[in-house]
Amino acid sequence: MSNDDKAAIIEALNMYAFALDTRQWDLFDRVFTTDVEAVFGPAGAAWVGLEEFKTSFAGFHDSLDSHVHTMMGQLVNVDGDTANAFSYGTWILVREAAEGGPTWTGTGYYDDELVRTEDGWRIKRRVCRLLSWTGNPSVPEPQREHQPDMNAVGLHQFAKKGDITFLKAITKK
Repeated sequence: MSNDDKAAIIEALNMYAFALDTRQWDLFDRVFTTDVEAVFGPAGAAWVGLEEFKTSFAGFHDSLDSHVHTMMGQLVNVDGDTANAFSYGTWILVREAAEGGPTWTGTGYYDDELVRTEDGWRIKRRVCRLLSWTGNPSVPEPQREHQPDMNAVGLHQFAKKGDITFLKAITKK
């Protein structure tokens, strides 16, 4: 694995949070393949295809007053023109009109499968899972297909079930 590959992958992972928080949905084109499969436990939904994913995320995030997504602890494993990455995330969502308080904070992880394209590294499959949350659970209220899964589960439990693709890639399990 070259340091250039690792840096480019981490850039794509971080661009995701920047695109979300600036609501620049076209920046998702720099992060995901056009046929991306995105499975988001915190949203209680999954999407296939970049346009559907962008439209849904825009609808949900545009309904919030503000949000901040932080990506950290990125791990990258490159194997030729494919890669796996694992990142922790923290999400602060603000909806001033929410009864019971305006904020909800979630922490979780992203488990990504990437491919090298003509335009650089792109996420082909992303799984996002919630590990913990605090605040007002009505802030990420269901909207259309969003049905938040607020069941927090420890990372070790996902590992024990074999649900972390990055772990499988680095241990060949």
